[in-house]
Amino acid sequence: MTDLLQECAGAGRIGISGHIRPDGDCVGSCLALALYLKKALPEAEVRVYLEKPADIFNIIKGFDDIVTDFPDEERFDVFIVLDSGFDRLGGAEKYAVSAGKSINIDHHISNNGCGEVNICRPEVGSVCEVVFELLDRELIDRDIAMALYIGIIHDTGIFQYSNTRPETLRIASYLIDFGFDFPKIIEETFYQKTYLQSQIMGRALMESIRFMDGRCIVSVIDKKVMDFYNVTSEDFEGIVNQLRNIKGIDCAIFMYQTGVLEYKVSLRSTEKVDAAGVASYFGGGGHMRAAGCTMKGTFHDCVNNLSLHIMEQLEEADKKQITLEAEAKGI
Repeated sequence: MTDLLQECAGAGRIGISGHIRPDGDCVGSCLALALYLKKALPEAEVRVYLEKPADIFNIIKGFDDIVTDFPDEERFDVFIVLDSGFDRLGGAEKYAVSAGKSINIDHHISNNGCGEVNICRPEVGSVCEVVFELLDRELIDRDIAMALYIGIIHDTGIFQYSNTRPETLRIASYLIDFGFDFPKIIEETFYQKTYLQSQIMGRALMESIRFMDGRCIVSVIDKKVMDFYNVTSEDFEGIVNQLRNIKGIDCAIFMYQTGVLEYKVSLRSTEKVDAAGVASYFGGGGHMRAAGCTMKGTFHDCVNNLSLHIMEQLEEADKKQITLEAEAKGI
C-alpha cells in the first residue's frame, strides 16, 4: 500500500486535479483528498484545479475554493491526478507534467499509469474507494467522509451497478457513520433534476431510435437544440442511464454535439457489451458498463462506426449463451 503522506512529505505546494467534465466521483475524490492533505500537512499549500463542476456538488466543503482557470505560471512540488490519466486533464495537464513529483490515482482499466507514482485499481467501483483505502482513518472527519460518499454513489449508481463490491458497501457504511444526511445527498445530487433538465431528457427519450433488433438505442442532441433550450453538458446528466433502463436494451448511446462534425459519446451497457472496449477504438475509455469517447463525423457516421463493434460483441455474447445452454442440456 502506498504511503500517500510519505509521498507528499516536505512538499510546499500540492496540486490536485481530475478529468474534464468532472463527475461526482472526480469532484468528491479531489475535494476529499484536498481536505485530508490540508489536515495532515498543515504547512503545505493545497489547491484543486477542475473545470467548473455542476452546482449540485456545492454541498462538499471546499467546492468554492476549486480553481477553474489554469494560469501558466503555477508549479507544484507534488501534483496528484485523480480519476484520469494526464491526457484528460484539460488545462491542468501542464501542472502534472512540470511538477516535481506526479501521483496518479485511478480505477479505469484503460489507464496504464502516467505518474511517477501510480495507483490504479480497475476492480474498484470508484476512485473515492481507492482514495479511502489510502487515508489514515484517524484523520477522516465528517466533511471528508461526505465527499467520499458522494463520489462512491455517483460511480456505482447508488450501489446498483455491477462494479459495487461487498467492500464498497462496507466503506459506505463506515462513511455514513459520521452522521451526514445521506438520503438527502442521494436525492439532491443523484435524482433531483431541474425543470429544464427534465425537458431535455424528455426530448432525448422521445426522439431516441432503437436498432439492432431493438437491443441498442441511440439519442442525440445537436447544437441547434442545445441553443434552443439554452443547456450545457451538465444538463444531460442521467439521460444515457435512462436510455439503458429501457427493457430489452443491451447498449445505450447518448451523443451531444461539441463542435462541427464532433460529438461527445456516452455508452451504458449490460454484461453483453464491453462499453470500455467499444469506446477505446475511438480514443476513449471508462468501465465495462459505462464508458465514453469523442467522435468526429456526422451523427450517422458515428452510430454506424459504433454499431460495428457493438454488433461484434453482441454476436459473441449470443454464441456463448447458446453454448452454455447446450452444455446445460448435455448436447
